[in-house]
Amino acid sequence: MQFEVGSIVEGKVTSITNFGAFVELPENATGMVHISEVASTYVREIREFLTEGQTVKVKVINIAPDGKIALSIKKAAEAPARRQPRQPAPVSHRPGDFEWRPTKNASSDFEDMMSKFKATSDEKISDLKRSHDGRYGGFSRGRGNRGNQDL
Repeated sequence: MQFEVGSIVEGKVTSITNFGAFVELPENATGMVHISEVASTYVREIREFLTEGQTVKVKVINIAPDGKIALSIKKAAEAPARRQPRQPAPVSHRPGDFEWRPTKNASSDFEDMMSKFKATSDEKISDLKRSHDGRYGGFSRGRGNRGNQDL
């Protein structure tokens, strides 16, 4: 059996090292699963995921010119479960609970909104000035006359 990159085969784990596991493939071929290709999560201790003699499905990810075969268990597990394209969220023409009303004369509505905004803004500024003058005495309360108390 000639192995091709991308093919998925079954094999038996023959030995485990700190950096990966060696897997016996059909026709007495041997490949290696690097520790980073064992699972889709971080693998600190490979023996928590594999044992010697265990049968595993592996994907051939590389065949070097010298005949070394690189294998992946996590890519073999991902292959059958292909990702579905994400569906876009439904488009709503009404954000929140705001009711949109078509306007007949948009320019006059804008002018009304601006005049209301200006009036409200002027009221807030005058309230702020009155509040500020009340707390700090304001200019008309005679703060500048303290030096003439001897008169």
